[in-house]
Amino acid sequence: MKLSYKICLLLVTVVLSLYSCAVKIPNAKTENVKIYGNCEMCKKTIEEAAFKKKEAKADWNMESNLATITFDSTKTNMETILKRVALFGYDSDKFLAPDEAYNKLNKCCKYTRISKPLANNPDSINQENLIILDTVVIEQETNQLNAVFDNYFEIKDALIKTDGILASAKAKDLLVAITKVKMGALENKQHIVWMKIMDDLALDTKHISETTDPKQQRQSFAKLSKNMYELMKVSKMEVPVYYQFCPMYNEGKGAYWLSKESTIKNPYYGSQMLSCGRTVETIK
Repeated sequence: MKLSYKICLLLVTVVLSLYSCAVKIPNAKTENVKIYGNCEMCKKTIEEAAFKKKEAKADWNMESNLATITFDSTKTNMETILKRVALFGYDSDKFLAPDEAYNKLNKCCKYTRISKPLANNPDSINQENLIILDTVVIEQETNQLNAVFDNYFEIKDALIKTDGILASAKAKDLLVAITKVKMGALENKQHIVWMKIMDDLALDTKHISETTDPKQQRQSFAKLSKNMYELMKVSKMEVPVYYQFCPMYNEGKGAYWLSKESTIKNPYYGSQMLSCGRTVETIK
């Protein structure tokens, strides 16, 4: 029975390998990256997660944990592919898999997890240097997310003034701050939240930057605020941040925003209903 299973597994691997080789990727770019796993089952899952017809394919080596990923550089990128792999439970040097996904792996697939993804090659870092690196990582994480948070608050302040031109300009600044975030320098909890929200965060910010109409900007700001809340909840805030709610916005459905001030200053109505709302949570 065991022999039969091994033969079947081998045949599946060979077929997948031949199929992968036959797939032609236009505008092909190839990169190597570490993806952590243990066995043939890991190989099958990792390669299937990375694969997208005529867009991306991967060849993962079980001994070295090195994946050779080929992708159409006009349609996707390495981060998008590794995000898909992480959501199936496999850490890479750029993305940590959510704990829930890792815990669902079969017992034989549960590799030893690294403490956090590293920008450098982990093979070249000894334990003594890793302790020093952790200090640097914490400092980098604080600085880079501060820029994200500060720009968010400036968009909020512009909407309080109903200044669409200023809100658009500050959204462009936030987009720059988002693109500068180095995920490998984030603490584990932040890393996982960032992986989930970064695309929506950038999309909603982009929508605010592309218009000077406060009404349209406020619709995107409501979505942006929900994701920003998730990020702030797992971050070490230097000052208290107030999660506030306007019950009147969006035809009575309401909307949230974040502020460094406890006093209510409503970004959804500005001077029309400046004090409408309440604080529902204080993030410290």
